[in-house]
Amino acid sequence: MSNVPAQLKYTKSHEWIRVEADGTLTVGVTDHAQEALGDVVFLDLPEAGRRLAAGEACAVIESVKAASDIYAPVAGEVLESNQAVADAPESVNADAYSAWLFKLKPDNAGDVSALLDAEGYQADIASA
Repeated sequence: MSNVPAQLKYTKSHEWIRVEADGTLTVGVTDHAQEALGDVVFLDLPEAGRRLAAGEACAVIESVKAASDIYAPVAGEVLESNQAVADAPESVNADAYSAWLFKLKPDNAGDVSALLDAEGYQADIASA
C-alpha cells in the first residue's frame, strides 16, 4: 500500500497538497503516482507568477514509461518551483513527499477544504 500521510490533502489526479503556516500551498505528486509512473526522468514545472485555474494542467512529469500532466489543486498564483527537484527528477521516486514541485498562493483558502483527505484519497486509489 502506498504511503499516504494523514496531514496532507490530495486530488483524484494524484497531487498532494500541504497547507503552510502562512496559508500558501506546497504541491507535489503522491507516492502512489510515482510508483505507477516508475523512474521519473524529467519535470517541467510552472514559472513563478503564473496564474492557474483549479484543475489546470500546469506541469509535466515524465518517466521511463509515460508523460503525465500535473494539475493545479486550486486556483491561485505560482510563487516558486522547486528547481532542485527539476534538476534531480529521481528525487520524486526517492521521497515523493519531500520532493515538492511548486508552491501556490490560493485565490481562496477555503477551496482547500474541498480536496480529499488521506482517508478519501486511499479509498479513491483502492477503487481505481
